[in-house]
Amino acid sequence: MEANGKDELKKPLLQDDAVAVTVVQLSDSRNKKIRTLLFKVNGITCASCSNSIESALGKLKGIESATVSPLQGQAVVKYVPELISAKKIKEAVEDTGFLVDEFPEQDIAICRIRIKGMACTSCSESVERALSMIDGVKKAVVGLSLEEAKVHFDPNVTSTSRIIEAVEDAGFGADIISSGSDLNKVHFKLEGINSPDDFTAIQCCLDALEGVNTVEINQQEHRVTISYEPDIIGPRTLMQCIQESGHESSTYRASLFIPPRQREIEKEQEIHTYRNLFLWSCLFSVPIFVFSMVLQMLPPYGNWLEYKVFNMLTVGILLKWILCTPVQFVIGRRFYAGSYHALRRVSANMDVLIALGTNAAYFYSVYIMVKALTSNSFEGQDFFETSPMLISFILLGKYLEVLAKGKTSDALAKLTELAPETAYLLTLDGAGNIISETEISSQLIQKNDVLKIVPGAKVPVDGVVINGHSYVNESMITGEARPVSKMPGDKVIGGTVNENGCVLIKATHIGSETALSQIVQLVEAAQLARAPVQKLADQISRFFVPTVVLTAIVTWLGWFIPGELGVYPSSWIPKGMNVFELALQFGISVLVVACPCALGLATPTAIMVATGKGASQGVLIKGGNALEKAHKVKLVVFDKTGTLTVGKPSVVSAVLFSNISMKDFCDVTISAEANSEHPIAKAVVDHAKKLRLKHGAANEYHPEIENFEVHTGAGVSGKVGERKILVGNRRLMHAFSVLVSSEVDNYISEHEHLARTCVLVAVDEKIAGAFAVTDPVKPDAARVVSFLHSMDITSVMVTGDNWATARAIASEVGIQTVFAETDPLGKADKIKELQLKGTPVAMVGDGINDSPALVAADVGMAIGAGTDVAIEAADIVLIKSNLEDVVTAIDLSRKTMSRIRLNYVWALGYNVLGMPVAAGVLFPFTGIRLPPWLAGACMAASSISVVCSSLLLQSYKKPLNTRVN
Repeated sequence: MEANGKDELKKPLLQDDAVAVTVVQLSDSRNKKIRTLLFKVNGITCASCSNSIESALGKLKGIESATVSPLQGQAVVKYVPELISAKKIKEAVEDTGFLVDEFPEQDIAICRIRIKGMACTSCSESVERALSMIDGVKKAVVGLSLEEAKVHFDPNVTSTSRIIEAVEDAGFGADIISSGSDLNKVHFKLEGINSPDDFTAIQCCLDALEGVNTVEINQQEHRVTISYEPDIIGPRTLMQCIQESGHESSTYRASLFIPPRQREIEKEQEIHTYRNLFLWSCLFSVPIFVFSMVLQMLPPYGNWLEYKVFNMLTVGILLKWILCTPVQFVIGRRFYAGSYHALRRVSANMDVLIALGTNAAYFYSVYIMVKALTSNSFEGQDFFETSPMLISFILLGKYLEVLAKGKTSDALAKLTELAPETAYLLTLDGAGNIISETEISSQLIQKNDVLKIVPGAKVPVDGVVINGHSYVNESMITGEARPVSKMPGDKVIGGTVNENGCVLIKATHIGSETALSQIVQLVEAAQLARAPVQKLADQISRFFVPTVVLTAIVTWLGWFIPGELGVYPSSWIPKGMNVFELALQFGISVLVVACPCALGLATPTAIMVATGKGASQGVLIKGGNALEKAHKVKLVVFDKTGTLTVGKPSVVSAVLFSNISMKDFCDVTISAEANSEHPIAKAVVDHAKKLRLKHGAANEYHPEIENFEVHTGAGVSGKVGERKILVGNRRLMHAFSVLVSSEVDNYISEHEHLARTCVLVAVDEKIAGAFAVTDPVKPDAARVVSFLHSMDITSVMVTGDNWATARAIASEVGIQTVFAETDPLGKADKIKELQLKGTPVAMVGDGINDSPALVAADVGMAIGAGTDVAIEAADIVLIKSNLEDVVTAIDLSRKTMSRIRLNYVWALGYNVLGMPVAAGVLFPFTGIRLPPWLAGACMAASSISVVCSSLLLQSYKKPLNTRVN
């Protein structure tokens, strides 16, 4: 990843998809709430413009501060919402004569919540419904496998505490993971505190600092948590402020405190909870199983169980009741709680089925026991073994399921652990000499820090190399195994490994702005996003449990009534049972064999594994929707420059067609092209500067251009002094009626057939000269196009370049269909034309000019980490500039959708086949009967099998790499 100029270094490598308002609470000392509003202002040309806007905003009541950047055209306004609204601020800026852009129409905050106790799709739907009913909540997405919710809400109407309360009212546990202001937080442990006044002194000192958003002090544990703006202030400055806030009698010390990862702790607790419940359940269930099944087959050893305690009540029944009751009501109380909350919100889940089944078996057995106690002639079969064994198998299933689900996020966990714990901070003098070197925690790095990266060490944050040369292994971020050369000016990514040389870097992005953090955020958002195929499970879950309960009742009646009427022979009834007991066993088996959990886990677990696996290989997929659309793609449209080609054009020829001097020719070219961001324009400017020096230019001065205008897809125009300048392609010359002579035409044709682009320069409506620019084709382009063809996918190229160059490039890589001389909007139109044929279309591009086409396509792929705008518009982000990842993205999506279908086949097939067997369909013909405890074991196995099926995606290998090796 090369340096693309100073402005590029200011931008995060990946942009967050959320906008723009951060909720900030200030200290009690000021007793007011301040919000930060971020928006763009168009039309700013100088510092005077920004000063006029700041002055206008400063006069408004309720404005704490207003900063307008003339370079970035961006405004940051801190205001008190009780005194002034965001709308008033927008109107005030527009009254000064400037246009406001990217302005949030309403205050929207985002929080992530961990949800505890969700078991199936019905649970996640209930949480989503409860959140959506809160006033002020704009959007709520709940991920079952991730056990999280992402909530967009208006902080003026509701709060995170109200959101937590709503989740808990629905019967689930909830904890805040993060809110909008949590992106850059630091935690310190305080020492030297002797009284509450010390806490007040520290808080006042921190509140007074520019860039501090919130200060939260935990007086019991002597900890302070600070939310801050990394562009303005850093953690070491905050630590220094705390230490300097002390006085003669009190000296404060602050040390970095890293809070434990709550998610991992809770996951471990959940695993231990299910394991302990299962072991306790076995402690009671195994003896019951031995009494009921084993000792009955060993007459001499089991005879003591038949001893009568009172009337017909035997020792065996009494012991089974004593052992069964704790399992039913103590160990199994979670099923009662789950059922209560589900029924309270007028829905039903797996807990309802388990509670119904176990209660039916337990209370019927209690009825048998009471009858035996009160009668001296009653004989009946109890089912005390059914309830504890059923609960034991379900708890075992949940324990194994939680273990397996933990592995679905392994890839994401590995990404979060890439950043090193410490870094070497250098202090430099004015001449750039090293004064000191200090090892600090990576959490304390601030922007613009100079860091030393020794061989074998990890890069702690994103930055740019300022000294030294080395090779960096970026495979953990991009999936590219080959080390990448890094020289001064090159970007480095946090979490990558320095191979051999020692380099000095300047930190450019820290905290949530690093590429690693944003990759993790993007993947987490993708795992929350619900795929359209998930709708099948959602629809089934709405009527699944009621249907199962109805089927169980019908099953019981279907065996009980015909049995009482003598429709089937009494020989079918097992020894020791009567018709009612046989029918009841079939009904209970139907209740507990049905499994809504497997259906609910079929899609999210597969997406969770696939998005994590893709991220580890440099393919960021923005959720299930992108995955589902990508697997249908039958046509891939490639941009040319930077996608099929390397994207680093170089000038191979420069000629004059008039009597203008080469120095003047270079001067007017540099003046015109210096304002263009196009890669070809940059190549022309660099070459022209070298030519100027070669032809005797004493300095780098070139005249300024006036009336500069960009002609999309054609070139640029303007005036240099009194001369009218045109720089662009043949189309630009025709548009301004500039004659293209045969000599120029021959020059153009000769180079276009060599896949080169010609840039013509006209001075006062006469062509003065031309540059021939080449951009070599990527080595893997032809192989990727060929492989896509083998996948039954057609490749198309669309470019703004001329037809001859476009055809030459297309011929080299094996593409048959070409659209050339197309502007950005024209690319989007071509995509729509192709879609009209009914073919799902993917667009692969890398620049701002590709954004309309990326949005128009069914699947947009931004390649090479592209530009921020391209990444925002894309459905899939390919971190490397490697075209092989286009194949990887489509192939992974196909494998994932295939796995989801297999999961559904298993989950649905299991229920479709399991319920009839449990209902006794095979019993009249084969004598096969599914006891309730065995039905429960089957139900638990179905969920585990679906999760394990999804985990097989962890073994995914890139198809092209496999073929090459």
